[in-house]
Amino acid sequence: MTRVRKKDDGADVRKVTWVGLFWNAALSVAKFVVGVFGNSQALVADAIHSASDFATDIAVIVGSRYWNSPPDAEHPYGHRRFETLITIGIGLAVAAVGVGIGYNAVLGLLSGEGSHPEYIVAVMATASIVVKEILFRYTRAAGRKIRSQALEANAWHHRSDAFSSIPVLIAVVFAIVLPQLWFADSVGALIVAFFILHSAYEIAWPGVHQLADRGASAEIQDKLKGVALSHPKVISLHGFRSRYVGSDLHVDVHIVVDSLMTLKDAHDVAEEVEEMLIDSGENVVDALVHIDPFNPAKAHSKGIKTIDR
Repeated sequence: MTRVRKKDDGADVRKVTWVGLFWNAALSVAKFVVGVFGNSQALVADAIHSASDFATDIAVIVGSRYWNSPPDAEHPYGHRRFETLITIGIGLAVAAVGVGIGYNAVLGLLSGEGSHPEYIVAVMATASIVVKEILFRYTRAAGRKIRSQALEANAWHHRSDAFSSIPVLIAVVFAIVLPQLWFADSVGALIVAFFILHSAYEIAWPGVHQLADRGASAEIQDKLKGVALSHPKVISLHGFRSRYVGSDLHVDVHIVVDSLMTLKDAHDVAEEVEEMLIDSGENVVDALVHIDPFNPAKAHSKGIKTIDR
């Protein structure tokens, strides 16, 4: 038997992401303007990073309308892979921004042309750190609540922007206090690039594993096995498998029951175990439970490897 149950979280994802989109747009414009007029290459680079946040917000808003589509003939397991693809796309977009910022910073260092930022740049960098940290906490909390992989990835994109503004602030303060350090602003931009590239890796790599059908962690698997074995009529189980489709977890397992049990009773046990797995709190949306009759001969000879209660 198999049972699929998944709440459409698209509206929740879009609501949270619209908030981030508004602030990202405002920050990117503010930081770019202040960076240009305040003479800071590092803040301009940070503004571009915020603009990339704006772009990924749009990707999440649009994508959420697709990955919540119900299963159909061509996609019997649903469309949650779109969530994984968008998550990887966010990571690649972040990486591209990091490479571009790093390249421009290196060119600035090689040219020997320094910049002398104004005090307003330090104020803007501080404001950006505060706003982006608030956005990170707000988005991550929502992502964990509805178990949205893309929303959590976007939250970490906010955090990377907050972190990247810290070296900007430090570099700008040094450049203001010690004008002879002409390279401080460019070094700040280069440090931002490294932060961004690390963030890109953290966002994209888990999605790559999911495309390769990564299963649940050992801790989650042990919990789900315990859930199945907690049914009073399940003697043992074997053949436990799991895989993620987007942020959804699909599970299939063979449970061993009394061989004298009627077909109807065995069917009822399978449905009850399925329901228990889906209600386990581990985002299981598809549970496939196969019934095996208990065979004393095979059990004693260990012909079938089982997980006993």
